[in-house]
Amino acid sequence: MEKQSVTIYTVAREARVSMATVSRVVNGNPNVKPETRQKVLDVIKQLNYRPNAVARGLASKRTTTVGVVIPSITDPYFAELALGIDDVASMYKYNIILTNSDSDDEKILKVVRNLLAKQVDGIIFMGHDVSDDLRNEFESTNTPVVVAGSIANDDNLPSVRIDYRAAAKEATEFLLTHGNQQVGYITGPLRYSINGTERLNGYKDALADHNVKFEQSLVVETDGSYQAGYAKTKDIIANGLKAVYVTDDSLAAGLLNGLTDAGVNVPADFEIVSSNDTNYTKLVRPMLTSITQPLYDIGAISMRLLTKLMDGDDNNDDEKNVILDHGFVERQSTRK
Repeated sequence: MEKQSVTIYTVAREARVSMATVSRVVNGNPNVKPETRQKVLDVIKQLNYRPNAVARGLASKRTTTVGVVIPSITDPYFAELALGIDDVASMYKYNIILTNSDSDDEKILKVVRNLLAKQVDGIIFMGHDVSDDLRNEFESTNTPVVVAGSIANDDNLPSVRIDYRAAAKEATEFLLTHGNQQVGYITGPLRYSINGTERLNGYKDALADHNVKFEQSLVVETDGSYQAGYAKTKDIIANGLKAVYVTDDSLAAGLLNGLTDAGVNVPADFEIVSSNDTNYTKLVRPMLTSITQPLYDIGAISMRLLTKLMDGDDNNDDEKNVILDHGFVERQSTRK
């Protein structure tokens, strides 16, 4: 005999209550008498009833699911953000669908469309700028979107981040005050606003304040990876640079190992400041001086902001762009 699936109707019939009462018990609604609640819970246990999330979503027009778009699932920067997101999502009884985009515009568009097809209640976008196609996708849906740990080229998208321009200025100034006549800017793709606008402007601000002329040749663009940092070492040495501000920890780690292999002493002959203070900064030797970011908090606050938007609480524009404080930690890649 084929085993029949247990439904909310089966539970209601066995417990001799209405389906509405079973629904209230399952969803934790307090408006149920204690003895009735216990009777329903006993039947649920006895029948091994598992509420159908899809059916509940159809009934409430919500799926209690949030999509998270992450550029690289192996990057500790985004992994730390995702931890904060997941903890707050659990607190508010939301499930997470984590998707990896590989920072590829076509793949990003595909994963976002897949999430919207699954009728997620909201999306946390981790990455950088949005393509025109992706912007159209976001604008054509009522699903709220929050950008976490970056800045996008779309003022309509709420974000949670630090002040990247101020942080870049602080890092560059630190190197200038160490007697370095020239400071290089080693960056991931400049087409992203976070690198080509925010951080680059912060770098330029520091140079201007110290009456140092900006030289385009001292801006070294890469794909932001460890391999790129290592590969660019010879060019950076040939440039005559002895101090650099780097936008990505993996990029900084690659450069540091490249310098060490080339016989350059860090920090005696070359200083490095990195940007994100992920585990990379502490795994290399010498350990990297870095801007610090409250990564877990950025993720957690992004998820909390999204819960408000999903609940229709979007009246306060001041709360839509949250800028958290950054810090600075001196380690071994800069001189005392």
